[in-house]
Amino acid sequence: MKRQELEHVLRAASQIAQESDILVIGSQSILGAIPEDRLPAAATASIEVDVAFFDDPDDAKADRVDGAIGELSPFHETFGYYAQGVSVSTAVLPAGWRQRLVVVDTPGTAPGRGHLLDPHDCVVSKLVAGREKDHVFAAALLEHGLIDAAVLAERVETVDVSDAHRQRLRQWIDYHARQAEAG
Repeated sequence: MKRQELEHVLRAASQIAQESDILVIGSQSILGAIPEDRLPAAATASIEVDVAFFDDPDDAKADRVDGAIGELSPFHETFGYYAQGVSVSTAVLPAGWRQRLVVVDTPGTAPGRGHLLDPHDCVVSKLVAGREKDHVFAAALLEHGLIDAAVLAERVETVDVSDAHRQRLRQWIDYHARQAEAG
């Protein structure tokens, strides 16, 4: 996905939900902080933007977005990418994540603006989820020096997971940090 496509999704989601502030919690939030020309292919491979809303207790806004521009919608068929409306609680995030959001507010997002996860918070969330595609995404960012393993390790300590899960996250970060250093 390209930044311009992300902005298109934000614009459309804002219009559908009649909400100016849109939270992006998936891998494409990386496009808020790092220019696409610096990102490895594994970091921009997804064609899906996970969007949520700060004030959406019953997920009605997320559901409207999902129905209008979600997977297999005419929007998806036309443009080749789509939004998935999700709840803010979908992702397990490190403490303080709201204070680190990256705001994307351009003419391309109007009438909305995106609030995208800080790259480290995004990666921690992906590592907690633990799917193969999430590990590929995280490893690519580490290998290219776009995120810092020490920051990941600090933030892993603040997520609400079991001790065993936290230990697995620490081991993954340690292993991949060594791999990235070895080059």
